[in-house]
Amino acid sequence: MTFSPRSNPEPTDPAKRGRKSAAAEADTSGEQIKTRGRKSLPLIPLREAVLFPQALAPLSVGRESSLTALEEATKRGRHILVAAQREPSQDEIAAGDVYEWGTLAEIEGVRRVMGSAQLVLRGLSRVRLDRFVKESPYLEVEYSEVPDETEPGLNLDALVASLRETFEAYVMAGAPIPQEAAQAVLRAEDPGVLADLVAAAPDLTVAQKQHLLETPHVDERLRFLVVEMARQKEVLGLKSKIQSEVEGTFGQAQKEQILREQMKAIRKELGEPEEGGELEELREKIETSGMPEKVLEKAKREMNRLEGMPNISPEHGMLQSYLDWLVSVPWKDPEPDPKKPVETWDTKRAAAILDQDHYGLDKVKERIVEYMAVRERVAAVAKEGSDEKGSKRPARSPILCLVGPPGVGKTSLGKSIARALGREVVRISLGGIRDEAEIRGHRRTYIGALPGRIIQGIRQAGTRNPVFMLDEIDKVGADFRGDPASALLEVLDPEQNREFSDHYLEVPYDLSQVLFITTANIADTIHPALLDRMEVIRIPGYTEEEKLHIAQRFLVPRQMEEHAITDKHLKLSDATVRRIVREYTHEAGVRNLEREIANIARKVPRRLSEGETAKWAPKPADLDAILGPPRFDFGLAETEDQVGAVTGVAVSEYGGDVMTVEAIVVPGKGDFTLTGQLGKVMEESARAAWSYARAHAASYDVARNRIEDNSVHIHVPAGAIPKDGPSAGVTMTTAIVSALTGRAVRKDVAMTGEVTLRGRVLPIGGLKEKMLAAHRAGIKTFIAPRKNKKDLADVPQEVLSEVKVILVDHVEEVLAAALMPRLAPAGVATISA
Repeated sequence: MTFSPRSNPEPTDPAKRGRKSAAAEADTSGEQIKTRGRKSLPLIPLREAVLFPQALAPLSVGRESSLTALEEATKRGRHILVAAQREPSQDEIAAGDVYEWGTLAEIEGVRRVMGSAQLVLRGLSRVRLDRFVKESPYLEVEYSEVPDETEPGLNLDALVASLRETFEAYVMAGAPIPQEAAQAVLRAEDPGVLADLVAAAPDLTVAQKQHLLETPHVDERLRFLVVEMARQKEVLGLKSKIQSEVEGTFGQAQKEQILREQMKAIRKELGEPEEGGELEELREKIETSGMPEKVLEKAKREMNRLEGMPNISPEHGMLQSYLDWLVSVPWKDPEPDPKKPVETWDTKRAAAILDQDHYGLDKVKERIVEYMAVRERVAAVAKEGSDEKGSKRPARSPILCLVGPPGVGKTSLGKSIARALGREVVRISLGGIRDEAEIRGHRRTYIGALPGRIIQGIRQAGTRNPVFMLDEIDKVGADFRGDPASALLEVLDPEQNREFSDHYLEVPYDLSQVLFITTANIADTIHPALLDRMEVIRIPGYTEEEKLHIAQRFLVPRQMEEHAITDKHLKLSDATVRRIVREYTHEAGVRNLEREIANIARKVPRRLSEGETAKWAPKPADLDAILGPPRFDFGLAETEDQVGAVTGVAVSEYGGDVMTVEAIVVPGKGDFTLTGQLGKVMEESARAAWSYARAHAASYDVARNRIEDNSVHIHVPAGAIPKDGPSAGVTMTTAIVSALTGRAVRKDVAMTGEVTLRGRVLPIGGLKEKMLAAHRAGIKTFIAPRKNKKDLADVPQEVLSEVKVILVDHVEEVLAAALMPRLAPAGVATISA
C-alpha cells in the first residue's frame, strides 16, 4: 500500500500553540468530531499498512465486512476509522485482531468495481480504539482522538532541522520516494506534520510505523526518525556500492538472475509470492519455447516490461495475456505423445485409409498420395546427403481447394486426409465471415483482443503441421471491417505464409508446414487472386451406382451403429436403396439419402420394443408405407416427342440438373419474349439464337410472313429459380426452330453449348456434372461442343456406356440430331400440355 502526502496544511506557529487536531480543522459542517470526546464509527482493518494524519492513501477493499463498513461510513458523512491488523493473512477480524491505535480518515473518492471498491483516504488525526461496539456485519468502534504533544524550544528546532537534513540525504541516496512526497516533506513547517510525512517512508517496517502512530509526543517521533533515516541512508549507500561491485564482476546473465531474485524478495515482502511464481514460470516457458531468435528477443523485452510493471496497472493483464499466447503457439516440433497421431509418409497405408473412408474421388486421393511420396523422397535425400541433384528446398505443402455440391464428402475427405497423414486436423468455417480481424487477429491495443482464427487453430492443434480445413471459402464476404478473402491471400500463398504476420502476435509465424484444404460449392464466387493460389479439384455429383456403393459401404452401417442395431435386425437390398435414390432424393451428394436410411433405421428399435425380433428386409414396394409417397419422378426428361420443348442441362452449387426450354409461336410483330427469371447473359444468348433462326428461316422452309406476323415466347420453367449463363444457346435455338417449323424434338436428347450468330457451337464448363444429370434423368443422347471432347475423360465410364455423346461444331448438326422429320405444315406449331 503506497501513501501519498497531501499538500501541507496552513502553517502554525509552534512557539504560540501546540499542534491542533487535523480532524478538528477539517470538519466545519455535518458530522462534528470532538477533539477528545468519544464517538463511534465503522472501521476498516489494513493489511501491512499504516495510515498517518495528513497523508493520502489509495486503498483496495475486497472483504465483505469492509465493503459494508464503507457503505455505512459513506451514509454518515464520509468519515471512517482505519487500523492495522496484527496478523496480515487473517480474513475474519474480531476485536483483538487489530492494534489499539488507528487513524481517523476522510473518504475523498470511491470507485466501485465488480465485487470490490477502490477508494482514496486522507488521514485526519490519531485515535485510540476504546471499545468495539459491533463486530457484525461490520466493525464499529468507539474512539478517542489523541492530539499531538509538543514542547516548543531549541531542542525541538534542532530536531526539525536535523530530520530535514537527514531526509534530504536519504532521498539523494536513492530512496524510492516520489518527488511530490519529498517536496511536501521539505515544505512542512509544523513539526508534527513533518514527522508524520517522513514516517510514511517505504523503508520503514509496519511495526516501526505503528510505533510512530502510537507516539503522540512530537519530540520522540522526531528523534526516532532522525536515527532511522540516518540508518536507512547508510543502508542505501552500502547497497549501491555492493550493486556496483556485483555488476562489475558478473555478466548480463548473472545480472538478470540477481534482479529476478530481488524481484522475488520484493514480491515476498509485499505478500505476492504467487504472482512471482507465475512470472517465473512464464519466463521459463519463453526460454524453452524454441522461438526464432528475433521472436525470442521481443518476448524477453516484453517479459522485462511485465516484471517491472505493477499488478494494478491496466496493461499488466494485457501484456501477460500476450505472452501466454506467444508461448502457447507451437514454435518447434513437439515431443512424441502416445495420445496424439504420429506423422507418417507410408503411401500404401495412406492410400488404403483413403479408400477405406471414401468411395471414388480418385483424383483427390492420387494428389494426396503424390504429395506424401514427394515429402518422403525429400526427407530421404536430406538424410543421405549424397545426392547432389536432390532438392535443397523442402517440399511445399499444397493448397487444395475441393469444389463440389453439398453432400459429396468434401469436409469428411479432409479429415480422412489428416488420418492418412497421421496429423492433427483443425476445421474452420469461413461462411459469413466479414471481418478481416477474424483471419489476422486484432491489435493488442483493443480490449479483449485475440489472435486470428489461423493462430488459434495452430494453438488448438498443438503442432506446426496440422491439416487445416477452411470450409465454405466461397461464402466469405466483405464490408466496412475489411475483406477476409484478401487477408487469406497471405495464408494460402506458399511463398508468403512462411512469415505470416498476425496483428495480435506482431511476429512472423511459419505456416509452410501446414496442409491447407479449402472447400467450396462453386468456384465462381471465390476471390480471383485467392483462387489462383490453390489447386482446384472438382468433386462432381455421384452417379446412381456410386450412391448405391456409398450407401451399402458407409451410410447403412453408420446408421445401424447410431441406432444400436446390426445386420441381424435390418437388411436393405440394392433394389430398395436404388428406389430411395431415384424417387426419394434428388441431389448431387448423399445427405438426403442418409436421412432416408436413418428414417428406416429408426423404425427398427420400435419394432424390437414391440416384440418383433425377425430380421426386417423392406422391399422397394414397401417404401410407400415407410417413407410416404415418392417425392421425385425418376427421369425428368420429356415423356414424348414435342414441338418447341427441348431438354437442356445446367450446373448449380448443388451439382448438375436438367431443365426444359419451351418455345411457342403467337401472333405478334416479329419479336420475342423471355420469361423464367433469366440472367443477362442468358438473355443475350436467347437474342443470338433468335437472330440466327430468323436469318436462316428460308433454309427451314419457314415463310417470311410467319416470322413478321408472329412472335416467339421462350420460357424456362421453374421461374422461382434464377438462371444464367451462355450454355443454353443451342437449346434455345433448337426450341425456336422447332416452334417455327413444327418439327418435334426427340424426347431422349439433351444438349448444351453456346451459339454464335454464325451458328458456331462454343465450349462450355461443367460437362461432367451436366452429363451426370442427364444420365440420372434417363437421357440416351447427349449433344455437346466438340471442343469439350477432352472433358469426357472425367466422365465415369458407366455413364459413357449408357449415354450416346454427339460432338458438334455447328448448330445445324444439333438440329439434325435433335429434330424429328416434319410431320405438319410449317404454319402449325403446337406444344403438348
